[in-house]
Amino acid sequence: MIEENKKLLPIDEHDFRSIRLKENYYVDKTLFIKDFVTSGNKVMLITRPRRFGKTLNMTMLRDFYDITQDSREIFHGLAIMETKYASLINSTPVIFLSFKDCTGDKIKEIKIAITNKIAREYERFEPYFADFSKKDKQYSSYFKTLEMFKNEKMKESLLKQSLFSLVQALNARFGKRPILIIDSYDNPLIETTEKIRDKFTDFYEPFLLAGLKENPNLGQAILTGIQYVAREDIFSKLNNMVVYTVLDDRYATHFGLTEEQTAEILAYYGLGLTEDVKAYYNGYLFSDAKMYNPWSIFSYIKEGGALKSYWTKTPTSELVHEFIDSAEDKFHEEFEELIENEEATVRANLEESFIEFPGTQTLWGLLVNEGYLTATSEDYELEIIAVKIPNNEMRSEFRMIVNEYTELPNGMLTNMTSLLAGGNMKGFFDIFGELVIESLKHQSTKENAYYMLVLAMMIYLRDLYDITSTIETGRGNTIIMKAKDTERHPNIIIELKYGKNTEKLKLKALKKAEDKIGYTELTGNVLCVGIAHSKKESEAAHEMITDLVTV
Repeated sequence: MIEENKKLLPIDEHDFRSIRLKENYYVDKTLFIKDFVTSGNKVMLITRPRRFGKTLNMTMLRDFYDITQDSREIFHGLAIMETKYASLINSTPVIFLSFKDCTGDKIKEIKIAITNKIAREYERFEPYFADFSKKDKQYSSYFKTLEMFKNEKMKESLLKQSLFSLVQALNARFGKRPILIIDSYDNPLIETTEKIRDKFTDFYEPFLLAGLKENPNLGQAILTGIQYVAREDIFSKLNNMVVYTVLDDRYATHFGLTEEQTAEILAYYGLGLTEDVKAYYNGYLFSDAKMYNPWSIFSYIKEGGALKSYWTKTPTSELVHEFIDSAEDKFHEEFEELIENEEATVRANLEESFIEFPGTQTLWGLLVNEGYLTATSEDYELEIIAVKIPNNEMRSEFRMIVNEYTELPNGMLTNMTSLLAGGNMKGFFDIFGELVIESLKHQSTKENAYYMLVLAMMIYLRDLYDITSTIETGRGNTIIMKAKDTERHPNIIIELKYGKNTEKLKLKALKKAEDKIGYTELTGNVLCVGIAHSKKESEAAHEMITDLVTV
């Protein structure tokens, strides 16, 4: 529980003004404004995973610039006010649109949602045009469109030009080229079916381009989203837009929490940035900056320091699972390497959408853009990046993905791995045998069935063990698991062999597991396990080697 004298956490609040007026806890990201001003970009897109503060930053940018507001109180004491850019506060008309909730099963539903968003902006500025003539060429399109919004009889031709008309009118009215902010611009495209998406772009493309492309009345425009939707008939025509992904230096620390900020927040609420907290929530890299997910950290604080997954229930998680399941063979090979080693080197494309261009490279790009993986290095020319599962929180999401990927029961896998880590070998072997039969129902080859089972075991035990392996889909596999807490769990060496004489092979496997001890630096107790399998038959033997010490 949070103490009564502490500031409230802004977990479900994404509006800057509201957070500041309520005196919620706020991490100062206002120097983002400085980088925005000095970027020199007419139109830019910043892509980040969900729940990394995109909407909060966009409302902060809106509230700083918006000429219709008085924002000095809510920016008092923040970093931007100590710079020369403080003079820009409330100096510019701002059009703010968030398409976060503009989704639907029908094109009409999505268009109505977008129409309502732009209509609210028209109506918000209406008082500032009260003294101007509807016949004035500078304002005629604005008044005509406003009237159509009010009568709810909007012609699509006017709707497509509505952004352009509003930008033009605001420039004429205030003598200042406006700033256009579109938050979650990609949501209407991501969360629709392919059939709807193709037809929807016939409207969305001219709507966006009219406001963004070579618009002499526009000051600057910024869009945020999860990924760059670059299909031929949308943004290929928008050649003045600069895209900043998680691989770019600029804006790297403005979205999410740095390690220093995370430590300060936790300390304020009486918690510490322990190694356990780091293991659970650390691991994201935006360029070279180590970043934490604000949603996860704030939720962890709210729950009194309970280490569990908070981020993973995102709207697109089911889609991601489906994409992985139906991916190309090349992706499956690399995905299995990722599960085995928790990292892989892949060719990934972060600047094209998997939804538009489904393939191995764009699927890896989607996993990075969505926050399932983080990129640890990259080669821009070859589009080769090293990716890894960032932390324990995200590892729990990959457990669910692996369950579906291997088609093995979640509960049985959880019980089996818990029994193994606890040294209960009878219980472990009983469930292992059942899962062998279960896995053979879904896999094309006997060897692959065992391989899938071993992969599942590894992803379930990563929280407790540092794991190295020599997994092969042929005659033998070796898994060496070094316990992170040797007082609670034994080190484990598993040797798996495939062949007909399982009774004999299990003893050979056990002997080989014992021989491997000499090649490790394991100390304490080591549980050696030999497993032999043939078709639906499996045999196992084990022995505990106790009190090993380094020489």
